[in-house]
Amino acid sequence: MSLLRIQTESAATGIQRVAIGGRLDTHTFGELDEALAPILADEGVTSLVLDLAELDYISSAGIRSIFKARRALSARGGRVLAANPQPQIQKVFDLVKAVPLSDIFTSVAEADAYLDAMQRKVVSGEVGLTSE
Repeated sequence: MSLLRIQTESAATGIQRVAIGGRLDTHTFGELDEALAPILADEGVTSLVLDLAELDYISSAGIRSIFKARRALSARGGRVLAANPQPQIQKVFDLVKAVPLSDIFTSVAEADAYLDAMQRKVVSGEVGLTSE
């Protein structure tokens, strides 16, 4: 059984909604890439809304999948929007926005270890969204 749940539905003309739940990591990012491939290939899709309400964990591989989708749509003037992220996922997005992971970690494993620890701290209440 997969640790990732993906549900797609057209929200309106040109808008595709994809709900992602569970864990988006090195073991599951390929499932998301596979699910997004036909959406990203569809020239009629101008906006992709990723509903992250049920996403519990994201690794650098998951971040790369989202950025890959963003690059694909932005190349044709589209956009990717992330909605309803849980606090630990928002913390990861804030960290990545502030400093690209490749600029602060020497390896993917090091980045994932840091992201894992940070998400556990946010979930346990040890770290808030604005502290590091």
